[in-house]
Amino acid sequence: MKTNLIKTARFVISNSDIKKCPTDGKPEYAFIGRSNVGKSSLINMLTGHNKLAMTSAKPGKTLLINHFIVNNEWYLVDLPGYGYAKRSKTQHEQLQHIISDYILDREQMTLLFVLIDSRHEPQKIDLEFFQWLGENGVPFSIIFTKADKLTRSKLAENVEAYKRRLLEEWEELPPVFITSSETALGRNEVLQYIDEINKTL
Repeated sequence: MKTNLIKTARFVISNSDIKKCPTDGKPEYAFIGRSNVGKSSLINMLTGHNKLAMTSAKPGKTLLINHFIVNNEWYLVDLPGYGYAKRSKTQHEQLQHIISDYILDREQMTLLFVLIDSRHEPQKIDLEFFQWLGENGVPFSIIFTKADKLTRSKLAENVEAYKRRLLEEWEELPPVFITSSETALGRNEVLQYIDEINKTL
């Protein structure tokens, strides 16, 4: 796979039960983040399909595990966002259950990409999520989104602040990517990283 070329990307299935996820054993790269972090826009940018993942001005629309097959080689998985306040307690619990089931029990999940809005200071909910991933030994990388919304210096400042905060808890950082869905910044880097991992499987 050329790093900048996704020939095909198509929706396969949505569900809330990992037992109903695809069974062909292909590697899965899952994307997760707080509501309104720009996940759908990022997925559309990476795949080059404007409407593959539905974007919405209304946060918290993804309530299911969504599988997309890329080049018939690997799955891009769109997970529900975490931390959206306008939900009932029951909905929160259901979503937490769906997310933790997939992340902890889905053997095909090769890597989790955690999306962070580069405009904000380190958020407690994200830091707690990273800690939970660490405690459970989940392999992950960090993608900073919306880089085009900041000046270059402010972007660098915010990313460094996040790294410093994480290094208070972590001995070393996972791979970090900086992206913009508007300018396609970071697209080749993320796809190249996935390609490199696929070659080792």
